[in-house]
Amino acid sequence: MNALGVAQRDRALVLAALVALTALAWAYTIYLGLGSSSMTMVGDMAMPMMMQWSVADFVFMLIMWAVMMFAMMLPSVTPAVMIYERVRAKREEAGRPFVPTGSFVAGYLLVWLGFSLAATVLNWWLHTGGALSSMMGRVAPTVGGVMLIFAGLFQWTPLKNACLEHCRSPMSFLTAHWQEGSLGAAKMGLRHGAYCLGCCWMLMVLLFVLGVMNLPWVAVLTIVVLAEKTLPFGRFLSRGLGVVLIVWGGWLIMLA
Repeated sequence: MNALGVAQRDRALVLAALVALTALAWAYTIYLGLGSSSMTMVGDMAMPMMMQWSVADFVFMLIMWAVMMFAMMLPSVTPAVMIYERVRAKREEAGRPFVPTGSFVAGYLLVWLGFSLAATVLNWWLHTGGALSSMMGRVAPTVGGVMLIFAGLFQWTPLKNACLEHCRSPMSFLTAHWQEGSLGAAKMGLRHGAYCLGCCWMLMVLLFVLGVMNLPWVAVLTIVVLAEKTLPFGRFLSRGLGVVLIVWGGWLIMLA
């Protein structure tokens, strides 16, 4: 097989691996989401003294958050991974040492694993404090309204715009931050993941408003994140969404 054939085969394998990983993450997320309704009802009827978490509860919720984040973020990072794979293959043809694309992906996912840990701690704090209706429930309307307004305002901040620009321009990112070797690839994945976290974290926090395992909203947020990063009018979509979130939050507060 010639070099072009090898490169095409490798790109196909990388894409297949990403699709398989995304499918597995979504399958597990859907499985948990379908089973969370009964857990939410039980949680709503539970007394405060029954809201304490065990170590097993914490580990379960950490896994849930991590898998859900992987399901939501892998579709939007796939273009960046495929560009990385193309650049990596060209550099290998030029005599550079082989570096697995998995190192870049692992670095990226490590960032979202860290976010999942933070989200699990916040989940625990809200639930054990009585602010969350159940382990996978939602916050009170007033709190949710405030969170929506903050999320809407964040959509207009320079930080959001700067991080989004890096996510929207993966080739420019790779050109500016390229590092050699597997460790270098992992560091690039970490850096790219940090930019993605910087532009998306407030949208992920909205799951506490919409319902931690509310599958329709998980799907909607996934589409929003993907659209922000890939569509030509992603920046305008982001700001328009900010207005919607601010109005929605104000409406929730007025109704509370």
